[in-house]
Amino acid sequence: MSPSRSILDHSPREGVQTYTLRWRNTPLTAERIERLLPSHVVPTEGPLDRETWFGRTAPVVLEVGSGYGASAVAYAAAHPEHDLLTAEVHVPGVAKMLADAEPLDLTNLWVEVGDAMELLTDRIPSGSLAAVHLFFPDPWPKNKHSKRRFVQQHTLTMLGDRLEPAGVLRIATDHEVYAAHVRQQVSHHDGWQIVEGERPPWRPQDGFEAKGLRAGRSIHEFTLTKAS
Repeated sequence: MSPSRSILDHSPREGVQTYTLRWRNTPLTAERIERLLPSHVVPTEGPLDRETWFGRTAPVVLEVGSGYGASAVAYAAAHPEHDLLTAEVHVPGVAKMLADAEPLDLTNLWVEVGDAMELLTDRIPSGSLAAVHLFFPDPWPKNKHSKRRFVQQHTLTMLGDRLEPAGVLRIATDHEVYAAHVRQQVSHHDGWQIVEGERPPWRPQDGFEAKGLRAGRSIHEFTLTKAS
């Protein structure tokens, strides 16, 4: 089997994660989590129910891997009519996001401290998301690690199912390898139409994007809509 073909054949595998668990929790992180998380955390069990989880019925947007939360906070502030659900395993990042959101008094920013794949697989029903954001995911640039990249044939199928008919998947990366990977995966999947180059005006130039620009890398923007 050729390497290019094998990259398209990854299916869900037990133990394969799209992230690495490495950080140190500081007293500041612990204080922020204890004080701020209870007002933003979603239930730990059961499928997504808008009234139960968010106290209203509004469009739901999922951000996969919110990092330190700059994009999530900006989106929630710019779109009070939406509920933004973030899925992030990095606890210091969640704590920083909540601290940045605190002075804005955001009531539409929600947190799942855990794996987005588990959330999508087990708890997000079909057709329940207005959009999915995947901003600057771990690129896993080595070919032998390509199975760890979030964008795969099976994840594209899953996201297509979880999105509403008019839902969109927004992806941004500053790594050429990951951009090429996205193009390849989408071109071999019949469920999506892709447009490149549309940068969301509400997203701040912060975090990984700013780091990539400082390093002289280009930012690749993808907007995917479900194929009719």
